[in-house]
Amino acid sequence: MPGAALPAVLLPLLGLAAAAAADCPSSTWVQFQDSCYIFLQENIKVESIEDVRNQCTDHGADMISIHNEEENAFILDTLKKQWKSPDDILLGMFFDTDDQSFKWFDKSNMTFGKWTDEDEEEDLVDTCAFLHTTTGEWKKGNCEVSSVPGALCKAAIPYEKKYLSDNHILITALVIASTVILTVLGAIVWFLYKRNLHSGFTTVFSAAPQSPYNDDCVLVVAEENEHAVQFD
Repeated sequence: MPGAALPAVLLPLLGLAAAAAADCPSSTWVQFQDSCYIFLQENIKVESIEDVRNQCTDHGADMISIHNEEENAFILDTLKKQWKSPDDILLGMFFDTDDQSFKWFDKSNMTFGKWTDEDEEEDLVDTCAFLHTTTGEWKKGNCEVSSVPGALCKAAIPYEKKYLSDNHILITALVIASTVILTVLGAIVWFLYKRNLHSGFTTVFSAAPQSPYNDDCVLVVAEENEHAVQFD
């Protein structure tokens, strides 16, 4: 039945379109919930924390922000299993001297903290935050470091809205457009099929047996018969 076959044809295309819209950009990234993560494992010379942040923004992401215990645990586990990270990783956090509070670079809300030290009397100017990869705790440290062993980056899904290359966006658009076109054509074919099925209409030409001869052949045969009669 055409009606049953149509969804089976469209489902793989719809799945491909959904995957193109939701997945991380490559296998070097790791997905957790609604975000993609990557650890750029190369030594970065640092004059300011912006040098580290630029490594992430060059990949269409931002420095890591962490918002709950589950995300913190996921990052620790992934660092140990896949990224082989050093002891401390720089978090995407800065101390805002105007508000006297820490903030994430990606402008997300500060909803979670796992500090080892909570001394509110200390001078926090030029203070950055580091994730200790053994304990999972955060600690404060001086932003003025000469180098860091890598940049831990995070990007929200759907990634392609901001970050995918032009070619990836074009492929996604073509997949979605093809899906829409096939859906419309399938609906038209199904409508015509159902209309024919319920109308029960049969034309004269489809009902009557067709002669093996056309009109010209009939005229020639008639003339030949007339000449034959005259000679007789």
